[in-house]
Amino acid sequence: MFDNTSEKPQKPQKQLNVLGTDLEVCGTDPMTGFYRDGCCNTDNDDVGTHTVCVIVTDKFLNYSKSRGNDLSTPIPQYGFEGLKAGDPWCLCALRWKEAKSEGFAPRVKLTATNRKTLEFVDLDDLKEHQIDLN
Repeated sequence: MFDNTSEKPQKPQKQLNVLGTDLEVCGTDPMTGFYRDGCCNTDNDDVGTHTVCVIVTDKFLNYSKSRGNDLSTPIPQYGFEGLKAGDPWCLCALRWKEAKSEGFAPRVKLTATNRKTLEFVDLDDLKEHQIDLN
């Protein structure tokens, strides 16, 4: 779900990706991440665990909307222009897992997906949908 609280906690220290290396930027256009810093950083304040860096598709956006999480409709009062196919986004780990189980999982950028994701999703499942490794 889109979250734009007025007070964000301090950004945590450097975090690792699911491959065990430094977490890379997911995307800055649109600005993504729990901290809206372009990275899928997380901490205990991120109850949604926005840790999976994906490239959204129309198929996924329609699926997400059907599940009550409309990511494509602009919300101007929060400066959110809405996502379109091809946009990078830090997705909730459990939403990605749910989408995968129903055949709608978007592709994953492993180098920008936070290691915390592995508490919810198997690395092999992520690798099946990877966009950044051969």
